[in-house]
Amino acid sequence: MANSSAPAEDLVADPWYGWNPYENRAERRDDPFPMLNEIREKHPVHKTPEGYWRLFRHDDVTRLLREVKVGVRTTEGVLLEMDESDFPRRFMLHQDPPNHTRLRRLMSRAFTPPSIERMRVHVQQLVDGLLDNVADKGELDVIADLARPLPSTVICEMMGVPLEDREPFTEWTALTTHLLAPQFLSANGKKRALEAGLNLATYFVNLIEQRKKNLGDDMLSVLIQGEQDDRLSQEELIIHASGLLVAGFETTIGVIGNGVRALLLHPEQLRKLKERPALIERAVEECLRYEGPIIGTRRCLHEDAEFQGVRIPKNTQVMVSIAAAHRDPRVFKNPDGFDIERETTANLAFGGGAHFCLGAHLARLEAQIAIGTLVRRFDGFELMSDKAEWGQSLFRILGKLPVKFRA
Repeated sequence: MANSSAPAEDLVADPWYGWNPYENRAERRDDPFPMLNEIREKHPVHKTPEGYWRLFRHDDVTRLLREVKVGVRTTEGVLLEMDESDFPRRFMLHQDPPNHTRLRRLMSRAFTPPSIERMRVHVQQLVDGLLDNVADKGELDVIADLARPLPSTVICEMMGVPLEDREPFTEWTALTTHLLAPQFLSANGKKRALEAGLNLATYFVNLIEQRKKNLGDDMLSVLIQGEQDDRLSQEELIIHASGLLVAGFETTIGVIGNGVRALLLHPEQLRKLKERPALIERAVEECLRYEGPIIGTRRCLHEDAEFQGVRIPKNTQVMVSIAAAHRDPRVFKNPDGFDIERETTANLAFGGGAHFCLGAHLARLEAQIAIGTLVRRFDGFELMSDKAEWGQSLFRILGKLPVKFRA
């Protein structure tokens, strides 16, 4: 991959224009934005060497996600660039309507805004308890002590998964995310991801058998009831139990961890939030824009569509760079700056259309309470390491974030 500071002529000579997904370069993960910004300005719509297209400008990304007829499969139901011979992708994220609609409807009741808002007091109690655990130490690992245990506790409680079983999920969920883009995995990476997925599935097979004997009002019981009512197959039941666990907390770790790090790297913004706690909602939106955990996503066109004068045919796969769109100067003033008072609300962090993130309200609530309480409660924050330590996930999620503070 060409370095993001390379001359423009070098980038033009590179058919990936500086962003080759097969090359896991450290500098790309540490700071991908100079590279993404250059591609967005010079090559906003282009075809990759593998035949799929990429979009980088905010208006194009928005139109693809929210207006153009798209799916995750072709109109014939084929999941492009994924070999389903190892196992079929039955999870909701890999389905289009009407199957996607059926699956989403079954699970959506627990994620409506009123349902999530009723959880506010309990989430606040969880955050207070987690911060109580570190208050006397003068330091914490934001990931291990807050960003990971909070959303993992919440989703386990929602699903009816025993809290004592959370520990093995940490590695399983991070590794399983790579199955969303298996074409970029090495042979060993694919083996580890498949093993992690199998571990999750085996765990839920056993838990489901136990829960069938004592149904409750948790999400796992709802899914089991869906199987009994013939709305879910046995395979769908297991896959969605596993998938919801992964989706329920993996990216939220990134929202909280990346957000706290952004605030600590911008002390004037941290001070502003400390003095004006009511800015927390805007602050979280800015964290999602500035350093969100998801760099991009893919869709398959279900109709011909034109972007920047380039016509892309039906049943073509298109990758959209959410991270590049979030730094588009056509939409955001000073896009590379971090400003928690930013008024523009053109956030694409949770996607759009039929596949808009089911857990968006929950992720926002958890991030607002976690970040807001941490900033309000402690003073004198200091990063213990300037270098970002990334985790094993496919997504842009920190593995560690050690911080000093004064109680």
